[in-house]
Amino acid sequence: MRDERTIELIDTQAGGDVSRIVTAGIEPLPGSTALEKARYLQREGDGLRRLLLSEPYGDPAMSVDLIVEPGHPEAQAGYIIMEAMGYPMYSGSNTLCAATALLESGMIEMTEGLQEVVLESPAGLARITARNRDGRVESITTQGEPAYVAERGLSVEVPSYGRVRFDLVWSGAYYAMITAADHGFELTADEQIALTAFGDAFVRTARPGLRQEHPTLGDVGPLPFVHFMGRVRTLENGTVESRSATYVHPGVICRSPTGTGTSARLALLAGTDELATGDTLETISPRGNRFVGTVGEEAMVGDFPAWQSTITGRARLMARSRITVDLDDPLVDSSVLEKLLSS
Repeated sequence: MRDERTIELIDTQAGGDVSRIVTAGIEPLPGSTALEKARYLQREGDGLRRLLLSEPYGDPAMSVDLIVEPGHPEAQAGYIIMEAMGYPMYSGSNTLCAATALLESGMIEMTEGLQEVVLESPAGLARITARNRDGRVESITTQGEPAYVAERGLSVEVPSYGRVRFDLVWSGAYYAMITAADHGFELTADEQIALTAFGDAFVRTARPGLRQEHPTLGDVGPLPFVHFMGRVRTLENGTVESRSATYVHPGVICRSPTGTGTSARLALLAGTDELATGDTLETISPRGNRFVGTVGEEAMVGDFPAWQSTITGRARLMARSRITVDLDDPLVDSSVLEKLLSS
């Protein structure tokens, strides 16, 4: 008799980045918070991430968000983010997708007009304003954890590329912030392969010795992201914009400008008084997709001056599916999945 299990998914995209929302088929995870559940999954159940982000079930360019019971009394749902690089504590595009899927599926009851939603990520609470019309989510504005500049003026000698200068910023994960023009990039669609190669070489070289500690979250793992920064332009209508590209290690250039990449950029610019509270920056990915970031109030994270920020974008549902996982399939890590997947 074949041992088969099912997982229910809602596939979504925000700015072109695909997030697979896991809504059913997973046993309750140990832990009282989204962070504790994420760390259990990372330690004991990584087969789920590998299954849904690898052939034949998925693709490493996707993300996966597992909906879980929240631990915080304010939160209506919790979510664990899984990507090629592992388990980021927070992600703007994934938050847009998770909130949209929860509302449009009815897992959180939708109300017409502006609706406040609170979700619990491993990094903490994501406070969300959804703009709803006729049963659809037209936009999501999300505020995650404060972003701060951990170190400025770092550099590393990268084989075949020479010396690369960067700043290290936390915005839900650590980002290496690199000025694109210093390395001949204009951040256009035809540069994506070159940006991926550069990002891969940089991360492999820069990781040793870089900080992995967050003042309240502890060890958050080795450097996962690079954000390539284009020049900031102010248009005639007053819009401030900048091309950008986020590299996710290993081997992915995001289709969107990414929420946490945008938040990291806001913190970097606010830290040098180039942006102030209430100012906005519209980031544009190599594929032309846009998010709007707004600088919020100043804060402190440990001893670091930090800035709240919000990211505004839109996610769209693409598919609702129920996949079959055959635990006898040699491509499936049944030793891990057998205890995770509901019978």
